[in-house]
Amino acid sequence: MAKIVVKLGSSIVADDAGSVREEVLGPVCDQVAARHEEGDSVVLVTSGAIARGMREMRLPMRPSAMDELQAASAVGQGHLYRAYDDLLRARGVQSAQVLLTFFDLSARTHYLNARHTLERLLAWSVVPVINENDTTTTDEISFGDNDLLAAQVAILLGADLLVLLTDTAGLHTADPRLDPTATLVPEVHEFAELEGLEIGIPSSPLGSGGMRSKVVAAEMATAAGIPAQVGSGVDPEAVAVALRGQHSGTRFHPQPGRRVSSFKLWLKYAKPSRGVLAVDGGAERALRERGTSLLPVGVVNVEGEFQAGDAVEVRGEGRAIGKGIVNYSALELRRIRGMKTADVQGLLPRAVDEAVHRDYFVLE
Repeated sequence: MAKIVVKLGSSIVADDAGSVREEVLGPVCDQVAARHEEGDSVVLVTSGAIARGMREMRLPMRPSAMDELQAASAVGQGHLYRAYDDLLRARGVQSAQVLLTFFDLSARTHYLNARHTLERLLAWSVVPVINENDTTTTDEISFGDNDLLAAQVAILLGADLLVLLTDTAGLHTADPRLDPTATLVPEVHEFAELEGLEIGIPSSPLGSGGMRSKVVAAEMATAAGIPAQVGSGVDPEAVAVALRGQHSGTRFHPQPGRRVSSFKLWLKYAKPSRGVLAVDGGAERALRERGTSLLPVGVVNVEGEFQAGDAVEVRGEGRAIGKGIVNYSALELRRIRGMKTADVQGLLPRAVDEAVHRDYFVLE
C-alpha cells in the first residue's frame, strides 16, 4: 500500500474566469477512487481558493493587497472544497477539508497535531483535501502556489510519492509555450543538472507558483527521501500513470546522503528572510565546521528590520552561510553585536545566550 500526496495547481483547478474545471478534476477523482480500491492512501493539496473567490466576487484580476487576497480566499474556499467533496462522494470516497499554514508545520506541537489528524483520516480511508489557510496566514500568500505546502505534507506523512500536477507535461528545457524547441526533462538525479533552465515563469495569471516552485518542492521532498513527479493534470492517462507510481512527466529521484529534518527544509525553502546578519571568520568556521549556535559576539553587522522569531540570512565574508530563526530583534542585535554573553546579560537581563540557536539554523 502506497501513500501518495497529489498537488493540483490553480491552472488546472480553475479556468481563467475562476470556474472550477470539473472536466479536469473529474478524471483526477476517478484515479483517487481507483487508488482507494487498491488500498492506497491519497492526500490532495489544492490551490484555487483565491481564483474561485474572484469568480464569486466578479473581480476582474487577481488582487495584490493582502486583505483582498485573504478575503477572496475566504469566499472561494467553501465553494472549492464543495466541488471536490461532490466529485469524490459520487465515486464512493469520503473526504475532509483541512486548512493549514506553514506555521502549523513548523511549530512542533502544531506539527504533531497536524500529523496525527491526517494519519487518523487516512486510517479511516478518508481523503484529506488540504489548502493553505490564507485567511489567517501572516506571511505573503506566495509560497509557491501550495507546492511547498504539498512537499511539507509529504514529508510530514512520510509519503511514498509526491505528485505535482500542472498544465504542462512536466519540466522542460524552456517554457514550451514560448519556445518550440523546448524538450521534456524526463528524469532529474542531481539538481545541478537544472542550472540554466528557464523555470521561473508563472504558469497562470490566477496562480502564484510556476515551474520553479515545483522544482523547489521536488528538492525538498527528495532531500527527505521521497521521489517526486511533475506532470500533466489535464491528460487523464498521464494522471492515471502518475498516481500508479509509474513514470509520467518529470521524475525527481531521492537524493543520496544524510536526510534533512522537515523543519530545516521548511526553514531553508519556505520561510522568507527578513534581514541579514554578517558574522566574523571565527563564527563562520564554528557554524560551518562544528555546527554550533551563533552568539552575539560573532555578529559584526545587522541589516534589515526584523523581530525575534523571524528568519534571517547569515553571511560570512561576502557569501551566504545559512539561514536561521533569530532570538533578538534587529534593534536589540544592533545594541549587542560583538558583545560577550556576560555583557549581553548585563545589558539585557532576560537575554538568551544565542542570537541563532543551532537547532533553528540550516546551512546554505
